[in-house]
Amino acid sequence: MTSAAMNIEPALKALAAALHGEGPAVELSAGPDGSPVLAFPETPGIEDAAVVVRTSGSTGAPKATVLTVDALAASSVATAFALKGEGQWLLALPVQYVAGVQVLVRSLFAGTRPWAMDLSGGFTPEAFTAAALELTDKIRFTSLVPTQLQRLLDSPSAETLAVLRRFNAILLGGGPASAELLAAARDAGVRVVTTYGSAETCGGCVYDGFPLEDVLVRVADGNRILLGGATIAAGYLDAPELTAETFVEDDGVRWYRTSDLGELDNDGRLTVLGRADDVVITGGVKVSAAHVQAELEKLDGVLAAFVAGVPSAEWGQALAAYVSVADSSPAGLAGFRRRAAWGPVLGQLAPKTVLAAGELLRLPNGKPDRLGMTVRLIDLHQGK
Repeated sequence: MTSAAMNIEPALKALAAALHGEGPAVELSAGPDGSPVLAFPETPGIEDAAVVVRTSGSTGAPKATVLTVDALAASSVATAFALKGEGQWLLALPVQYVAGVQVLVRSLFAGTRPWAMDLSGGFTPEAFTAAALELTDKIRFTSLVPTQLQRLLDSPSAETLAVLRRFNAILLGGGPASAELLAAARDAGVRVVTTYGSAETCGGCVYDGFPLEDVLVRVADGNRILLGGATIAAGYLDAPELTAETFVEDDGVRWYRTSDLGELDNDGRLTVLGRADDVVITGGVKVSAAHVQAELEKLDGVLAAFVAGVPSAEWGQALAAYVSVADSSPAGLAGFRRRAAWGPVLGQLAPKTVLAAGELLRLPNGKPDRLGMTVRLIDLHQGK
């Protein structure tokens, strides 16, 4: 057994005690080598609290979300039902995020032994492949974010492709996956299930657009997505006002008001349209940052983009874009900043400020660091 695998033993023991009501609630963080570090926060007034997960903090200060035994059990059962079985899980995400801790929780409920990938050198296809080769169960699962899957499918070795194909399902969440990435996975014979959810819903609770068992989806209040049912968190630790604002009860159902907009088709399939706060009012015109981002990502040489509004004395808010370009050499970045090809394509929606870089800024869980990129765009726009 590798040191990475042995390092999860204390976390498994603490989580097992919490899930059986024999120990305090557990909060996990990652040590310097990626191994779990245990904390036991007080959760006054919350019965059956089992796990505390900090939200990613992509748009501000992280919130401490309290998950109960019942919510985690409901999530685990619904996941097993959706995936048509329980099996062995590979931990390839940091344990402080809900998708990472859920790998351990689902394993405990299933009575299977998870295997921990060595993340001390960051996420690499080589380390992932080595960890996947250690799995012994015939039924195998893992959770990844789109950035990780993209790295695995970029010129993969035969061995990497082989281990990817052996997973019964790879849960893909933490952000939207491009159609190109999903098509590449299908072409490679990799079984991917897209997930939508958050720490407040015990992680992904909508799979390939459809809610899990005992999960409800509602679109209301100007297309705001609400998620309800058995997997909803108890609330935020030491934040009663924020809890009351974010979690509501209606007809005996507890609902979590997300920050996303969406729509439901006639079959009940959910399409996430973007964040409710991504509307930028510039010069009196309402512009969807997600729409401008999608248009930028269609341009030749653009790998990914992030669009936000920045303060502007002239416009109130001005559109600004943080763009990841294929040619990240100094000459390539300078050339992209100089060229005006994207301006005529977008017309009046063209960002006033563009920061070109090799990659978007990302949090440790792979999500775009929206706050970090917005701060850099504000500084650039203001000439700092």
